[in-house]
Amino acid sequence: MRLVTAVRDASGVHFNFLHDEDGGTLHNERICNECGKKVSWDHVTRGYPYKKGEYVVVDDEDFQAASVEATQSIDIVQFANEDEIDPMLYEKPYYLEPEKKAHHAYALLRSALAESGKVGIARVVLRSREHIAALKPSGDALVLGMLHWKTDIVGADTLDLPKAGARSEKTRPGEMKAANMLIESMTAKFDIGEFHDTYHEKLMALIQRKARGKPMPKLKKTRPRATNVVDLADVLQRSLAATKRKRTRKAAA
Repeated sequence: MRLVTAVRDASGVHFNFLHDEDGGTLHNERICNECGKKVSWDHVTRGYPYKKGEYVVVDDEDFQAASVEATQSIDIVQFANEDEIDPMLYEKPYYLEPEKKAHHAYALLRSALAESGKVGIARVVLRSREHIAALKPSGDALVLGMLHWKTDIVGADTLDLPKAGARSEKTRPGEMKAANMLIESMTAKFDIGEFHDTYHEKLMALIQRKARGKPMPKLKKTRPRATNVVDLADVLQRSLAATKRKRTRKAAA
């Protein structure tokens, strides 16, 4: 079974740092903050900071002792309902490509998962690290979605958020009706193909224009245009403010 990455960084534009006087490329230097000297790779070690200013040095043998034995297998340890997996846990998807002799077993597992509506929970070793993953069908393919460990996820309780069900945050029926009407009016079938990374497209067009030696267009100062992208919280806040003004005027009358 072969893992084939199912995503690529299509939006990333990577640059080199250049010297503005002669166009030479600049590289990162390994300078020691103790002696101020440049250090060669032969004298570079890795250290884990366990106290402020103090490190435990970890060498290659330590990494080998801690690493999990690399295998070509994907061990399914249980099956589960997909809605039991928090979407926050998903990290990166991979396609599974079977060897020729495993096509029948691959098709059987794909059909069984599709018919049962379940996903396989699997353990897999990738680059000497053990991962937990969710296995599910997608068209003709089986997709292995790598999952974060629970300890990787930062809890929302670290944020200053309005508490659900709090008395101070209760909404009035009129507010909820307005919110539901707004959501209903903007509901459409989601198609990711209709959305584009406009920043990436404009930046690449600019780079290609400069590469061909064409003059750059002058930037025009324009006012922000109204769009159909609505900030729900902003709409509701303005609606509430308008309601409050009306009540104030009625009270004054």
